Amino acid sequence: MQHAWTCACCGEQYSTLPLDFAADAPDYWYGLSAEERTSGVLTADLCTIAGEYHFIRGCLELPIHGRSERLVFGVWVSFSEASMRRAAELWDAEVIEDEPPRFGWLSTNVRPYPRSLELKAAVHFRAGGLRPLVELEPSDHPLAREQREGISMNRVQEIVATLMHRH
Repeated sequence: MQHAWTCACCGEQYSTLPLDFAADAPDYWYGLSAEERTSGVLTADLCTIAGEYHFIRGCLELPIHGRSERLVFGVWVSFSEASMRRAAELWDAEVIEDEPPRFGWLSTNVRPYPRSLELKAAVHFRAGGLRPLVELEPSDHPLAREQREGISMNRVQEIVATLMHRH
């Protein structure tokens, strides 16, 4: 997004504000040994560990007050085997109608928020090649609250500065 801002961490001035950050794998993947990873499958959108644990990548979006843009986190959510099969069936669908969301547990620790692993989530499948939308169950967790209520542009800048500098 074209937006002039000054980073509070480093003092640099920027003319664009990145609004999309993503995790390459579920957090649990990083806890596996190299040998354990050989029994798993990891693609850009799907992950299975030991043939038993399934994950799907989706978009957790935070509305920005007064803007049409959203701050988007590419996150992973655990899925049951049945939900994973249904995801495969719908993956390339041009139209998805009357499909209920699927339950999962957030499997990405979204920084700079407090521990977000295992927050309850609803995964909404979307047509047209879009990754699923991840909606957190309402709770007092700051990430769930900000997804529900939206965030200010100042808050966006604060989050982006933290992520850019990996504090």
